[in-house]
Amino acid sequence: MYPVELKSHPDFDQHESVVFSPGESLTAIIAIHSSKLGPAAGGCRMYPYASHEEALADVLRLSRGMTYKSALAGIPFGGGKSVIVGDPRTVKTRQLLHEMGMRQLLFHVPIATQT
Repeated sequence: MYPVELKSHPDFDQHESVVFSPGESLTAIIAIHSSKLGPAAGGCRMYPYASHEEALADVLRLSRGMTYKSALAGIPFGGGKSVIVGDPRTVKTRQLLHEMGMRQLLFHVPIATQT
């Protein structure tokens, strides 16, 4: 998905950053909705999405939800979330989770950024 398509996606809500990270052993999407109140807080969902479009819609909604959750709780965090495309019952391994963590730390290069 290209940035132009991303910004016109119905669930795109001025997200600060969205990274699509495809790979042979791991396909993931990382979304930062807002960091206005502080660093983005959120988790990682692993699910056997039927398509990348379905995974994108989910990560955009989840990251936005984390922004609202943090704000309503009065804590100094924004909202972010990541998703891994895959069935956790069959492909979840220590190595896969390590690779995801490394991608989040080392390869977080935004493909869509709001200025």
